Amino acid sequence: MRRVLVANRGEIALRIVRAAHDLGLEAVAVYSSADAEAPHVRMADEAVEIGPGPAGKSYLSIDALLEAARASGADAVHPGYGFLAERADFAQAVEEAGLTFIGPKPEHIALMGDKARARAAAEDAGVPTIPGSHGAVADAAEAARVAQEIGLPVALKAAGGGGGRGIRIVGEAGDLEAQYALASREAAGAFDDARVYVERFVSPARHVEVQVLGDGRGGCVHLYERECSLQRRRQKVVEETPAPGLGERARKGLCRAAVALCEAIDYRSAGTVEFLVDAATEEFFFIEMNTRIQVEHPVTELVTGIDLVAEQLRLAAGEPLRVAQDDVAPRGCAVELRVNAEDPAKGFAPSPGTIERVVLPTGPWVRLDTWLEPGGRVPPFYDSLLGKLVVWGHDRQAAVARARRALHELEVEGVKTTIPLLERLLREDWFAAGDFHTGTLEAWIEEATKEAAPG
Repeated sequence: MRRVLVANRGEIALRIVRAAHDLGLEAVAVYSSADAEAPHVRMADEAVEIGPGPAGKSYLSIDALLEAARASGADAVHPGYGFLAERADFAQAVEEAGLTFIGPKPEHIALMGDKARARAAAEDAGVPTIPGSHGAVADAAEAARVAQEIGLPVALKAAGGGGGRGIRIVGEAGDLEAQYALASREAAGAFDDARVYVERFVSPARHVEVQVLGDGRGGCVHLYERECSLQRRRQKVVEETPAPGLGERARKGLCRAAVALCEAIDYRSAGTVEFLVDAATEEFFFIEMNTRIQVEHPVTELVTGIDLVAEQLRLAAGEPLRVAQDDVAPRGCAVELRVNAEDPAKGFAPSPGTIERVVLPTGPWVRLDTWLEPGGRVPPFYDSLLGKLVVWGHDRQAAVARARRALHELEVEGVKTTIPLLERLLREDWFAAGDFHTGTLEAWIEEATKEAAPG
């Protein structure tokens, strides 16, 4: 591996370019016409335009990306996250073009991308799964039979995707047929796959995930857990490690289960095994496995000292794992805050525009993964993530205090951002106490919105 094409944009593209340079590799950026002046274009050794602003004609075009790799002489492709990162057909096309795909094998992406098959694989590996259907159900009638067997409420979930889309919660038997139709329609629209499976709805629950690294040779280690319960519309807003208040028995069980799944499929690359944890009993259940680098990977890096993107590059190049499980020694606590160009006062409407002024936080153990700079453009075509503010402290209290200070220093003018909302969140007593679950943030936002409403 000598020259890596980065098939992404924004802060993750910069992150990958830097990791490649740290390892002495060259990096090729790709960009749409909307991103022609973006920082990742300047930082790379070469940049190739791949199409107009809309993602479907640029960052989601497999043909354009492969042509960019060919024209630039790249011998490897890193997909980042989002876009094509979890598309098995993209990984397959990269390999068929004679290039190295920096990620899992295509068959593993396909396996874990099919949530019903992933659930079956977890069961085969002895990983606890939520009671539910064995694979996708044939129709609403079968969904109703499963719901009757396991008890209401249930969750209807898209078999062919994730990210919180294609999910419907059903609490009454009379609502199931209509909700099944909605879930199936949403699944078809989001993933071109209308299949739906059924699970018991666990509530209140925490969302805890485990970072793994596998070398495809039978070697796999976990890098401990991340707490991801603070979500809005099933999209993570704040992440941290370790998970606050999680019992040691549950922590060890989660990590063992994640490694068991990784070993069972002979997984290669970085991956994340996600679980629901019953908030009352700490009983845990497999949700899905994400076969890519996660947005929240920096918190794991800060507590373990392991560069996950560099490890992805090494593993893709055929190297064995460089760390044994006993070598992974987490220290302290790290917290990540996602800062988006959105207006919370207007229902979190995207806020595209030009960045007029930026003040970035500094100081010990403060990291900001971002592309922000004065004059930078927030295009209307893509995810609104401006950056991730990540801090470390010797314990959670110190990390939260540092997060408050660093967030207060961060200033962005020219577009609306979620910074004021995050500042308010960090002052809440329940956040300071680590007392929350997957429904906490949305309920808090709803109440905060009511309080802010005029009249």
